[in-house]
Amino acid sequence: MSLAVMPCTDRAQWDEIVDRFEGHPQQLWGWGETKAMHGWSVDRVLVNDGGQTLGAAQLLVRRLPFPFRSLVYIARGPMCSADNTGAVLDRLAAHASVRHRGVALSIEPDWDADSPYADAVAAAGFAESANTILIPRTLILDLGKSDDELMADMSKSTRANIRKAMRSEVQFRKVAGDAELQQVLAVYHETAERAGFGIHEDQYYRDIFTNMGDGSPIIGAFDGDELLAFVWLSRSGTTAFELYGGVSQEGQKQRVNYGVKWAAFQAMREDGCRRYDFNGLLNDGISDFKKQFAKHENLLMGTWERPLSPLYPAYAKAMPAARRGLQAARRLLRTASSQVRPAVQRLRGVAGGAVKRRRAPQA
Repeated sequence: MSLAVMPCTDRAQWDEIVDRFEGHPQQLWGWGETKAMHGWSVDRVLVNDGGQTLGAAQLLVRRLPFPFRSLVYIARGPMCSADNTGAVLDRLAAHASVRHRGVALSIEPDWDADSPYADAVAAAGFAESANTILIPRTLILDLGKSDDELMADMSKSTRANIRKAMRSEVQFRKVAGDAELQQVLAVYHETAERAGFGIHEDQYYRDIFTNMGDGSPIIGAFDGDELLAFVWLSRSGTTAFELYGGVSQEGQKQRVNYGVKWAAFQAMREDGCRRYDFNGLLNDGISDFKKQFAKHENLLMGTWERPLSPLYPAYAKAMPAARRGLQAARRLLRTASSQVRPAVQRLRGVAGGAVKRRRAPQA
């Protein structure tokens, strides 16, 4: 077998290949375009044997401080059969080394931890890594199941909350247009502040919405024109993948966060998806909410890296410390922001009161 790595520069061809391999939505063209606008560069390649494509991967490349040069990362890829995994990974590693001078090729495949792929990945020179980006412990629903079968895996209270939400006057539908997207972002900011997690700047989400198009639907719960809750997904031909979610305080009171999740299952099934991935489970309240929708959990392979440089041992040691430092900095920024925001609001209130006093008629 003589494999060649070839670039793919045609969006329609690339997305067709993703669907042919039943690839993950994080391998779609639009996702790569978004990452390329926010700190990464993207390289989409086919691994061909003559005229036959045996594998494909959207490589994301992040420049690193000297002397490490770059990290080459494949989110929920590569795409290939189990039989061709070793050969495809060998060619991708060689390409990452020569083309991008990477210190490592890092992959987080969309493959189960106990699948036949695991042995092939290890045999191709990859080792498990703690430098995780996408969480391997997750929950994946089989959308081929009937509504009754899906409901049967939920708790009694979850089923009741879904039915109550679906009987309400709230409308569940896909978000459309910039005005509704702005409501999504407002609810997301409110949710993040309430739950205490960090988020990107708004432009990042607007770029996803634009670049992904129909590949990134947002299912919203609307009371009239007001958005109460949403689930934001990315979607390939077979797999729906949760990106973000949020609910307003009023939405929480009405429990529409249960209804909008159910509406997302329905919408993704109608779009032809067979798998619904909740995108990671942690030991937090958000994960506790996710786990109400099924009795099982799934474990994907996780993060695997193949060294491409003699500097890899130094990189592997430095990277976790750098990430901990970055996370600590983000926590400090969030704490500072949470402390500054009330002070600003109080100042605005004082300033507003002063304006009103100045404008009040003289006695």
